[in-house]
Amino acid sequence: MRKFLIPAAALIAVAGGTVVIAQGAATPGTKDVAKVTGGAYTVEPTHTQIVFAYDHMGFTNNLGVITQPTGTLTLDKANLSASKVSIELPIANLTTGIPALNEHLAKPEFFDAAKFPTATFVSTSVKPEGATGATITGNLTIKGITKPVTLDAEFYGAGANPMNKKENIGFIATATVKRSDYGMSMAVPMVADNVELKIIAAFQK
Repeated sequence: MRKFLIPAAALIAVAGGTVVIAQGAATPGTKDVAKVTGGAYTVEPTHTQIVFAYDHMGFTNNLGVITQPTGTLTLDKANLSASKVSIELPIANLTTGIPALNEHLAKPEFFDAAKFPTATFVSTSVKPEGATGATITGNLTIKGITKPVTLDAEFYGAGANPMNKKENIGFIATATVKRSDYGMSMAVPMVADNVELKIIAAFQK
């Protein structure tokens, strides 16, 4: 799986969130894939994030995040290759932690959020890799432009959420896309064309 390292403090600052650690609490999620059940799941939006990172003029590796997506996962445990995932990303929930940059990215030369308020990913194939991984190929649509994208996904954990008693399952996936493929070529190559993605995906029944 591709390494994608982000300091925790930086990600929290971008997301505008806080971290609370319960002292002495047992971890309810397990990495035991035998505990995973198949069926229909929906995105758990409060713990699903799409983090993006890009090189800025060779000086910095900047990042942002899109939060609270919606979507579904159909997990066929008997035949993992038949599993399907579909995600819808609200561009209004994109943040870099810098208000002026958020506004800039919403303009027509980038996401054109007023005309295209959502981006989508719909899987077309799932190929299991080892005991806990999968290569997920699908169509990513941004600004009305659809291109194939391959995600390198890894199972993270599953179990019953003690807060709402619902069954949860989580994955981490990585990919690299070219922003110019989606009509966002402003300042290429000074600002990198390649954008790294890290998807922290939570689903629940």
